[in-house]
Amino acid sequence: MSWIRTLTREEARGQLAELLAAHADPRTGEVDEILLVHTLVPESLRAHLALYGSAMGGTPGLPRVERELIALVVSRLNGCNY
Repeated sequence: MSWIRTLTREEARGQLAELLAAHADPRTGEVDEILLVHTLVPESLRAHLALYGSAMGGTPGLPRVERELIALVVSRLNGCNY
């Protein structure tokens, strides 16, 4: 759980609400904590999503699932629970 004050999807308005809705889990409607920490500054959420999209979206010859696995292993090695 984040120590940073966040807004819930119910509290979000305008473009922030749209961003959170677009990135919510389609099965549960929940939004990952790593995205919620940006809710007080929506521009940082857009920047986070752009960076993630760039890092995970464009390595020719390396399938997305493999990039996700590499990110998971690195996070675990760094002691990150996410």
